[in-house]
Amino acid sequence: MRNVMLKNNHRVEIREAVSDDAGNIIDFYNVVGGESDFLSFGAGEFKREIEDYSDYIVSVENEPNSIMLLATIDSVIIAIATINSSQKERTKHVGTLGIVVSKKYAGLGLGKALMNELIEWARQNGITRKISLVTNEHNTKAIDLYKKFGFEEEGLLKQDNFIYGTYQNTVMMGLIL
Repeated sequence: MRNVMLKNNHRVEIREAVSDDAGNIIDFYNVVGGESDFLSFGAGEFKREIEDYSDYIVSVENEPNSIMLLATIDSVIIAIATINSSQKERTKHVGTLGIVVSKKYAGLGLGKALMNELIEWARQNGITRKISLVTNEHNTKAIDLYKKFGFEEEGLLKQDNFIYGTYQNTVMMGLIL
């Protein structure tokens, strides 16, 4: 567990998710899905059963190359940051990164703080050698942040998303540790 101070002087606690967080995580994703066009789901589209998602969180906890971090203020989730990795021998060295920040807390340094946490964790876990991610080509603020951390563009998935009646491309990025 670690505390960080945002640019608006709010203190945020960053901690690993536990199975009891499942319902709150599902609720958070269903809200932020409506706040951003850059997620793979919209408002109310993150459909998971609490028990199943609780089991998923336990499985993440038990994988030495996967992690789910929650950023909270007064126990309310304001961001989630993850690295998910395969347990297969050939690909377990690659983790897929995801960060979702509530719109109310965007632009206050939380994404950067979570990125630091995830990269440092990946460097120290003894398994992860590469972090991959995908993002919408129009998510320029996130792409700029990723590049500041050393991520490089590795490819483009053409017409990978359908948002508001238009097909949009997905940028694939990677960071070799």
